[in-house]
Amino acid sequence: MRSLTLVGCLIPLLWLFIDIAFDNLGSNPIQALHIRLGDWSLRFLCLTLAITPIQTVTKWRGMTDYRQMLGLYAFFYATLHVLAYLLVDHALMWRMVGIDVIESPYIWFGVLAYLIIFSLALTSPKWAKKRMGKTWKKLHRFIHIAAVAAIVHYFWQLKGNLAEPLFYSIVVFLLLSFRILVWVKNRQFSRMMIPTGQRILAVVEKQGVMPVVIRKRR
Repeated sequence: MRSLTLVGCLIPLLWLFIDIAFDNLGSNPIQALHIRLGDWSLRFLCLTLAITPIQTVTKWRGMTDYRQMLGLYAFFYATLHVLAYLLVDHALMWRMVGIDVIESPYIWFGVLAYLIIFSLALTSPKWAKKRMGKTWKKLHRFIHIAAVAAIVHYFWQLKGNLAEPLFYSIVVFLLLSFRILVWVKNRQFSRMMIPTGQRILAVVEKQGVMPVVIRKRR
């Protein structure tokens, strides 16, 4: 299953190569190339965010391995998206890239999303997880910011049909809402798990009443 998923995630790239070879990218092939690569990066990012809800519902702990794989593919397609922008669109003319960044604020959100995904990809190996400790989890929670920034980047650059970025916005909103609900539920459950004696003592101290200790007779 893991091998099939690994190969299946490369199908969009093969499909893109076929369209390039047969000139099926439409009247504006450069823009189509940007959008296709950006779309697949965002799709894999959404799939990565969907792993935790699926794992919570199905209780299948093996989904963790797929989360890392899908996250790395999101980084892979995002890197191709950036390279297409630098190489195909601007031919590494950094002056033109700088002007474009200044005149197009939506690129800032794309850069923010990519930097976060790049950082997450660098820290995805097991040795990085061990070395970073608790900081690793805090860093990888930034994936939510990356998803929101990517959607803003998508929305802002389009001037026509906004149906697709709107769809991704709804998906990300639902996934983030699920995480928030799970967090609230776990927080309430943790409070309920406080020992009874500690809860009574906390209430007594809050009301300013001295606790009374009752000793059992032997």
